[in-house]
Amino acid sequence: MINRIRDVRREKGLTLAEVGKRCDPPTTAQTIGRLETGMRNLSLDWMNRIAAALEVEPQLLLKGEQTDEPKVVARITENGAEPLASPRDAVLPTALVGSGTLTALAIEASVGEYRMGDQVWLREVPDEGHARLINRDVLAPRPGGRFAFGRMIDRDETRVALLPHGIGQRQVVIEHPAWLAVAEMLVRKL
Repeated sequence: MINRIRDVRREKGLTLAEVGKRCDPPTTAQTIGRLETGMRNLSLDWMNRIAAALEVEPQLLLKGEQTDEPKVVARITENGAEPLASPRDAVLPTALVGSGTLTALAIEASVGEYRMGDQVWLREVPDEGHARLINRDVLAPRPGGRFAFGRMIDRDETRVALLPHGIGQRQVVIEHPAWLAVAEMLVRKL
C-alpha cells in the first residue's frame, strides 16, 4: 500500500509543521515527513492521528498500487477550461459514492456561480446517458488536449453544444466527444 499523506496535506494547503501541530499529541514536521515518504512505518495509530489532523477519514490516507484514483485533469482560468501540465491526484470527498469514473476540476478564476478555490467533482456518463445531461454542467474533451466546461444546451447523435459560464460567452460545439462528465459535487472551502 502507498500512503497519500502528502497528496492530502498539499490539497489542504498545509505544511509538515502545521500537520504536526494539529496531531494529538503534537509531533514534529520531521516525523510527518518520514511518514509521508515511507521512511517510517505508518502504523494504525499514526494513520488515525494524521487523519484527524487533516480532517479526513483514515482510509483516504492509503491507496492500492493498482487502483485508478480520481485525477484533477483541468482547471478553469480567465481564458476558460484548460488542461493541467500533468494530471494530479484529487482528494475524494467521503460523501461522493457511486459507479463511474470520477474526475475533478479546479476553479482558479471565478466564473458564473463558481468561485476561485472551488473544486468540481464530475462523473463520466456513458453515451446512452447523454440525453439526461441537458441543462447540467458538463466537462468535455476537445481536440489538442483542451477541454470545454459549461451548461449542456443541445446534443444530437454526433455533437454536443455547451454554453460556458460567464457573461457574453458563445456556445462551444464539440463533434464526437470522447467522453462527457457531469458535475456532481461542488467542494467549496469555507
